Amino acid sequence: MTEPGTRGTQGADSPEPVARVSEDYTERLLGRPLELRRREVSRGAEVSLLSARKFWHALGFPVVDTDDELFTEADQKALAAVAGIVRDGLLDEPTALAMTRAFARSADRLAGWQSQLIAEAVENHMSAVLADEADDDEHESRSVPSLETATETAKRLAVLTDRLEPLLVYAWRRHLSATVARMLADADPESYGMTKMRSVGFADLVNFTALVRRMSERDLARLVSRFEALSADVITAHGGRLIKTVGDEVLFTTMGAAPAAAIALDLVETMTDDDVLPDVRCGMARGPIISRLGDVFGTTVNRASRLTAVAQAGSVLVDATMARELASLSGFELTGQRRRILRGVGPVTPSLLRRATSAGRRSVSGEPLPDTTHRATSRTDA
Repeated sequence: MTEPGTRGTQGADSPEPVARVSEDYTERLLGRPLELRRREVSRGAEVSLLSARKFWHALGFPVVDTDDELFTEADQKALAAVAGIVRDGLLDEPTALAMTRAFARSADRLAGWQSQLIAEAVENHMSAVLADEADDDEHESRSVPSLETATETAKRLAVLTDRLEPLLVYAWRRHLSATVARMLADADPESYGMTKMRSVGFADLVNFTALVRRMSERDLARLVSRFEALSADVITAHGGRLIKTVGDEVLFTTMGAAPAAAIALDLVETMTDDDVLPDVRCGMARGPIISRLGDVFGTTVNRASRLTAVAQAGSVLVDATMARELASLSGFELTGQRRRILRGVGPVTPSLLRRATSAGRRSVSGEPLPDTTHRATSRTDA
């Protein structure tokens, strides 16, 4: 019997049946055989079929209406754990289901992201091996992986899963600790609300639409991945929080104004120095935000977004609140710009942010600027 992910001696050019490969790797990745029916899962977890259905749906999977053996002992244990949390009064059912959805949405994106990374590594290896073959251009232009690539990716993931699982739990606990620390820092002694003061920044790749038309899908994917990786390095190095990336744009927040300014300037300079990426433009605002489901909302976020849209390539625009806080800090220079009417925001008088003339560039390691830099200056055009 041939190991999944390899070819047998007969029909070397015919991959194993897709269904068989999928079934084998499903059990290997889940770590347990599919041997339980939905009624057995709910009975073992001591919950009703309705509650089990709600949990399964919260995980983002379609409701199973058959009595096929599609579940494992792990499904039963997970359902019992959530039911126990509700039963013990730690969370009510709606909150427990919302927590389950949060896990599911994050896990779905993480699984897709990591699978794609492995698939790209496999394809790169195959491209190197097949570089001299006539159909190499065809292989290069594929928008979806071949069965051979997908099978090899599944094989590698099956080997890596047990090693990566502890890292997932570790990363979750670390980020949970950081989130709780931020929440406590934001909490008012009198009351706790949904709003908090933050510096919000957007960085946007310039002329991205034109690039999309010129580049192959694979090259475009590499460009976006590089942009996301470099942005994440810069943002985290200065203690910022990367909220999300959307292709050609990243959104980040910081507690203070100075770290946000350092991030924006470093992002501009990092992309300018890169041989692959186009320039970026940044817009930043400071004020109250609403944090919900891992995202941020509010007028401050909208203002930062609109400032990004009107910024020139390789420049950073900040709103008046941000400018006031930065004006008293060394290392930055501010130049007032003309008043603008931003769509959906209203009148705004932004300032152009630059690094002070004698200030060296902040390193990605987050080393502070020298104390000898000039004090920031600000002026307003008449």
